[in-house]
Amino acid sequence: MFHDSSGPRRLKPMLEDLGAQVWDKSRIVLVLDHYVPAQDEDSRRIVRIARDWATEQKLPNVYDSEGICHVVLPQKGHIRPSMFCVGGDSHSPTGGAFGAYMFGIGSTEMLGVVVTGEIWVRVPETIRMQWDGRLPDGVTAKDMALHMIARFGMNGGKYQAIEFCGEAVRALSMQERMTLSNMSAEMGSQVGLIAADETTREWLRGVGVNEVEIDQWQSDEGAEAAAHRFNAAELAPQVAAPHSPANTRPVDAYQDVAVQAAYIGACTGAKLDDLRAAAKVLAGQRAAAGVRLMVAPASVLDQQQAEAEGVMEVLRAAGADVLPTACGACSGYGGSIPDDANVIATTARNFKGRMGSTTAQVYLASPYTVAASALRGRITDPREVLA
Repeated sequence: MFHDSSGPRRLKPMLEDLGAQVWDKSRIVLVLDHYVPAQDEDSRRIVRIARDWATEQKLPNVYDSEGICHVVLPQKGHIRPSMFCVGGDSHSPTGGAFGAYMFGIGSTEMLGVVVTGEIWVRVPETIRMQWDGRLPDGVTAKDMALHMIARFGMNGGKYQAIEFCGEAVRALSMQERMTLSNMSAEMGSQVGLIAADETTREWLRGVGVNEVEIDQWQSDEGAEAAAHRFNAAELAPQVAAPHSPANTRPVDAYQDVAVQAAYIGACTGAKLDDLRAAAKVLAGQRAAAGVRLMVAPASVLDQQQAEAEGVMEVLRAAGADVLPTACGACSGYGGSIPDDANVIATTARNFKGRMGSTTAQVYLASPYTVAASALRGRITDPREVLA
């Protein structure tokens, strides 16, 4: 898998220099999500290269402006348990939520895969993150991820494979599992694996994948693996302060911080489950005066389902500006994040300038926490609103 930023504009000239051909077009997925809708000449050029190359190569799996690659890929049935996959994006470990071994690579490595269908990988050691109990209302997989990043740091995985397991993980929906696997990248892990089960099978059936082999890819009892245990029932909503996801503390530590913008978007915060969570907080209410609330659904399919359920109507009634279903401000494109503002966002990273503005102070949180903060005009524990 690659997208408009990581794919054709980089691969096309290298293939031409080598006089090489694509190995197997049926196994390639191209998603246009980073520079759409194009807003300047440079973006139009990048998108044009992607579209022209896809047409020239007659690629069968091209998704243009249908949403973020990490969400579109499984929604189109391309990720299944026990697959071995690579993606031209650092958050490709999202595929691990389906019991697939998927990780991100750079353009040079992608060239090798596109031409040969092979890649060299050293089998990593495993770190087991076992979550016991159940998450309380208003606490999500995003909070689990931020809590682990704070504890182990952004290089905590050190190329290892993180395996998420335990009662709390098994209780997560597929979209919540996707968030957890996605953010294993923030811990430095190569992959974030979750064993496939009936939840996986039912979700895949819903997207048209009817024959699913459920291989129980998980560590054996007594396997040599580093192990850490957490109690999900005791987890509070988490917030990462500027300028690192590892700069995370419980939400109470930041409740005096005023916010001027709230962004519900990205592959870690604007899937259907995320939109539902935000709507649950905002139902019948409006964002505080002086707060710009922005919602960029993760995919066209998620937005359509949210429209059908009345979720989007709730968000619009709360004052949300609905933005295109694309990477948008999360990748610093689209100009949505105001300068000199405190921004609370559902994105995966809050590095300085990551979301476009170098002067914005970006705080990371779950959709519940972002919605509650938009409502109160300051960083807020969503449990106060839900109660």
